[in-house]
Amino acid sequence: MKAEALGFSSKAGTLESLNGRLHSATLLPQVRILVGDWRADSARCLKRALAQGWPLMATRSSSSQEDGEFASAAGQYDSQLNVSAAGLEFAINAVIDSMGGASAHPSDEVFVQPMLVDVALSGVGFGLDPTSGAPYFVLNYDDASGSTESVTSGRSNEVQTFYAHHAASVVPEPLGKVIQLLRELQTLFQTPAIDIEFAQEENGELYLLQVRPLIMRAAPADPEAHGRIVRLIHDRIAQGIRPQPFLCGERTVYGVMPDWNPAEIIGVRPRPLALSLYRELVTDMIWAYQRNNYGYRNLRSFPLMLHFHGLPYIDVRVSFNSFVPRDIDGPLADKLVNYYIERLLEAPNLHDKVEFEIVFSCYTLDLPKRLAKLRDAGFSEAECERLADSLRNLTNRIVHNETGLWRADQEKLDTLLARREEILGADTDPVTRIYWLLEDCSRYGTLPFAGLARAGFIAVQLLRSLVEVGVLNSEEYDAFLNGLNTVSGQMTQDLAQLDRTTFLARYGHLRPGTYDILSPRYDETPDLYFDWTRPLSGEAKRGARFALSLEQMRQISKLLAEHGLAHDVVGLFDFLQAGIELREYAKFVFTRNLSDALSLFREYGHSLGFSAEDMSFASIQVIKELHAASADPVDAIASSIKEGRRRFAETCQVILPPLITRPEDAFAFHLPQNEPNFITHAQVTGAVVSHEGRDQLEGAIVAIPSADPGFDWLFSHRIAGFITAYGGVNSHMAIRANELGLPAVIGAGEVLYRKWAAAEVLKVDCANRRVEVLR
Repeated sequence: MKAEALGFSSKAGTLESLNGRLHSATLLPQVRILVGDWRADSARCLKRALAQGWPLMATRSSSSQEDGEFASAAGQYDSQLNVSAAGLEFAINAVIDSMGGASAHPSDEVFVQPMLVDVALSGVGFGLDPTSGAPYFVLNYDDASGSTESVTSGRSNEVQTFYAHHAASVVPEPLGKVIQLLRELQTLFQTPAIDIEFAQEENGELYLLQVRPLIMRAAPADPEAHGRIVRLIHDRIAQGIRPQPFLCGERTVYGVMPDWNPAEIIGVRPRPLALSLYRELVTDMIWAYQRNNYGYRNLRSFPLMLHFHGLPYIDVRVSFNSFVPRDIDGPLADKLVNYYIERLLEAPNLHDKVEFEIVFSCYTLDLPKRLAKLRDAGFSEAECERLADSLRNLTNRIVHNETGLWRADQEKLDTLLARREEILGADTDPVTRIYWLLEDCSRYGTLPFAGLARAGFIAVQLLRSLVEVGVLNSEEYDAFLNGLNTVSGQMTQDLAQLDRTTFLARYGHLRPGTYDILSPRYDETPDLYFDWTRPLSGEAKRGARFALSLEQMRQISKLLAEHGLAHDVVGLFDFLQAGIELREYAKFVFTRNLSDALSLFREYGHSLGFSAEDMSFASIQVIKELHAASADPVDAIASSIKEGRRRFAETCQVILPPLITRPEDAFAFHLPQNEPNFITHAQVTGAVVSHEGRDQLEGAIVAIPSADPGFDWLFSHRIAGFITAYGGVNSHMAIRANELGLPAVIGAGEVLYRKWAAAEVLKVDCANRRVEVLR
């Protein structure tokens, strides 16, 4: 016969009901004091608590307003820790005062327990993911500070986050004991929605400090169906991680940030339309065509990005293969890719910096010094020289003053602009317009953009190498970037100088979510993004003007000759400027076609009875089908939407780490504590606001999810700085922050971003790479 479920009551009452029934953890003894009894005879209550002889005590609230089915009131009332006998009366009064003092209900309680003083691990645990209701155990814990409240207080920098699926067969200790505790409590209370606080002493003894119902917005997912999804993901990772035909490298890893970082561009859980557009326009074929055109290995049949039930990931082995020059093959190519993978496994915090910190993708003036890492890893001198020669030839072909490959890509953008006008002016149906806008976007937009982005990366690496070899200092590096004339800088000036109509005609196609049909364009909701009543000066924040001295020019000229780079000094700096500026310009141009196609797709759906929300679940492949076949558009789109909704519902319930290194990561993993990218050397202290709080932006540190260029509108609001969860050191927003001298923390990762975005006031010190929560 099935045992009767335990019920939740007050905080203290629930713990007491577990006496004699809980086996996977220890319960601390407690003295419960009713508020009414304390008011009637505090001396008697105090005597009863002191009679326990506990040298240090914890005094906690147990209010009827806490731990309810629909509201937990977590953290609302006071707890007093490390209380001595002399301070107990004060501590009890403090807890009662936090519950309302004189208005606290007589039946509310304070409970006193002995204080744990030899804590090795403490934290909170959930029986389900509280956001999605998916069957994951979620642990937030601190194994460094020795405090029992570091996680709940939010003041620790040492908090770790661990996920384990209910179907996980192996969980590392000591977390396995906490998972066992959660499983037992789920059985005792006969509900998976459990929320606990726990602590473990140095001797391994695990204590349950609190248990309550987990308050969730979503209904719990079907654990068996969800387990099948996670098993499919596990099996796909296991298959993909093995050696593959036509690829160098013994294994792979999957990441959301390397190379064409999907987390930054489309997010970690994009709608099906955004995911299909990104694949179509960039990661299925375009990326590989252009990389091969620029002199790297041919990866044209390999999609760069795959997805695990809708969560997009870069196949890092494919990416690393594509950075090997095409004239390097055989054992050396294989050795390079294996080395790159091992470096990333050793330093997973570099997953958003692979091209700067791991991969050798171009020749730089500090390359001989950087190649020491390969020598230390067992590469021979001959292998290092061969790689250096290959990278030198490749770089010269790309950056040459007159014949550089980037110049042809620049010309393709003009073709894109001309053909766009022809498409929009043609007397044809919406499907044809959408089809050709996207076809042209691939051929004349994202294809040359991929090349110009490569040139931009090379430009930044060459510029950095001038600092590494001592020709430029960091202030001169910043001054050069600060002096660039980018689209973003021009937009700020135009906002101050142009009338509203002219400004929106030029920039109106931009939207914060470049691939997101639900993200309004600037010209669709201009008042949402800009305050037209406050004229700006039109002047970007400028630092020192960049200029080379004659001695620096001589040094650079000598270095170029010594390293065999086909440039003079003036030509080099022309390329450095053009490479960085054209990358941003190319993105600005190709997003016109993409943005127009999204708007037409939305309008076409509306004409057939579908909302923009509906259309966000469709795949862009439906347009290809309607263009090439005599299909019923309503049936085709409805079918695509239905399938997209089903798949996206699964996507929202799957949780994976940002870097997947083994199949078991599908079932259990830690979220990494990322190393963010700090932009500029400035520091700022300010209130933290979401990018959605548009009336509070001035002077604030703004929290935005990713470094998407569509957030350029933020710079018109005189923000003090910003933080992002995702984005790389060379992302658009990083370049923009450098240009404006604006302190920014880019790519903080989910854990740090959530912590910082929830703060009231932050101090961001970029020079010292520190972020402090002040309030």
